[in-house]
Amino acid sequence: MESNQVVTMLSALAQESRLAIFRLLVEAGPAGRSAGQVAEVLAIAPATLSFHLKELARAGLIEGRQDGRYVIYSACFAEMTALIAYLSENCCRASVAADAASCGTPPSPGETACSASAPQEVRLIARKNIEAIVSRERKKP
Repeated sequence: MESNQVVTMLSALAQESRLAIFRLLVEAGPAGRSAGQVAEVLAIAPATLSFHLKELARAGLIEGRQDGRYVIYSACFAEMTALIAYLSENCCRASVAADAASCGTPPSPGETACSASAPQEVRLIARKNIEAIVSRERKKP
């Protein structure tokens, strides 16, 4: 994943309504939701919703598919997973040396400073959540 793509994704998610839309679509899973359902649940005006959906799609975070006369939007789980992986790899790398020096124990191979310094329970929960997302993505038709 390129850094400009990461910036585009994070910029899209930095807006409160777009973050709420993305969260709702992640919760809906691969089945997604129609634009009307999203508007109803989040109480967003159709014109405003259309703008936000376009921005999220442009960032590669959601996609729309035609289902009869409706457009069903769903989160792009592969892109979300790639974003999480990019952030874990690149945003924690700089502090690996500092963490290793401060605790005296270097992280295991392949482990970032964030994961090395996080409590075991937090690492386990994060790993299970990511595995569940990847598993759901693989089951998509």
